[in-house]
Amino acid sequence: MTHSLAVISKGGEDGSGSSPFAICVFCGANNSTNPALTTAVQEMAEVIAARNWSLVYGGGTRGLMGLLASTVVSSRGAQAVHGIIPNAMVKTESGIRIPEESRFGRTTVVSTMHERKFRMMQEADAFVALPGGYGTMEELFEMTTWNQLGIHHKPIVVFNIDGFFDEILAWVRKSVGYGLITADQASIVVVAETADQVSEAVENYQNVKGRYLLDWDSGKQATAK
Repeated sequence: MTHSLAVISKGGEDGSGSSPFAICVFCGANNSTNPALTTAVQEMAEVIAARNWSLVYGGGTRGLMGLLASTVVSSRGAQAVHGIIPNAMVKTESGIRIPEESRFGRTTVVSTMHERKFRMMQEADAFVALPGGYGTMEELFEMTTWNQLGIHHKPIVVFNIDGFFDEILAWVRKSVGYGLITADQASIVVVAETADQVSEAVENYQNVKGRYLLDWDSGKQATAK
């Protein structure tokens, strides 16, 4: 399936609009051996509920992902959670059954991983990465790149639980030092150490200067000033 990469803006850059503010959270589909991660995921769910936000996530029922979704559902109801998952993963997750809505919220089944990320970008007003594996990192960096290129203008925050992202943040700084990422673009991703700081970072987010604001319809380029 192909998708148009026209600029996506749901309810405006400030998240205004008739639908609830939707936060897309990327996190691991496995349980963690570090109890701090489990605690922080529950705290993140509590903040989402307290802000009356809705949750968009990867549709899994296990690990940190499943814990986050089920905790938000228990506080806000199934209508506040939307999982987006490829059909191949539905088979792995629940024996060729859609995840139970009363526990994990509404589920949309898509064909490919790319379609999953595209739908997440359409649905969300902001993106938050919690600890996870390869898939979480891929989602974080794709949304970061799409912000850099002007495909979307939405906040991106990493919840740096127990220093989980320290080495990745060090890589960003090294890339700036090597001239591979500009100093302005290094700030596309904002770092938070607590769930409350995540919400503050989302609410106060400002897009950085120097992004490549490409015209995805005509191919023209205009760099942000």
